[in-house]
Amino acid sequence: MVRKTILKGTYCLLIDLNRNESIGIGKKGEIQFKKGVYVYVGSALNSLEGRIRRHLRKNKKMHWHVDYLLDNSSSGIIDVFYNADGVKHECELAKEISINGGKIEGFGCSDCKCPAHLFYFQNESQATLNCLEGFKKLKLEVKTLEDLD
Repeated sequence: MVRKTILKGTYCLLIDLNRNESIGIGKKGEIQFKKGVYVYVGSALNSLEGRIRRHLRKNKKMHWHVDYLLDNSSSGIIDVFYNADGVKHECELAKEISINGGKIEGFGCSDCKCPAHLFYFQNESQATLNCLEGFKKLKLEVKTLEDLD
C-alpha cells in the first residue's frame, strides 16, 4: 500500500473580482468590494492539498469568510501559491502582503490578532508580485497548483 504524503502549510489564493460588488460575508454582513485582485492568506495543518482543492470547488458548504467571496458569480481563483513545510506561516505572510495591499479589515482572521488576511490589489501582476515577495522575505519555497498534480 502506497501512502500519500499529507501536505501541511500556508497558501495564498489570488482571487479576481471582475466588477465592484457588495457581497454578504456570513456573520460579517455586507462588504463592499472593488473590482480587482484579492490575495487571501490561509493555512492548513491537516491537509493543505484538500483545503486548496476545496477552495477551487464551486459547490461547498459556506464555512470560512473566503467561501462567501468565492461563491459570488463575479469572482474566481486565478492562481494559488503555497508552501508545504509543515509550519503555519499564515500571520507572518499576511503581515508581509499587507505592506502594499489594501486590508479588508477583519476578513479571514477571526482566530488570530491580525487586522486582515485578505488584501486588495488593482491587478493580477501587483497581487502576484506582492504574494511572491512575501514568500521570499520569509524564505519560504513557493509552489503552485501544477505542483499538486
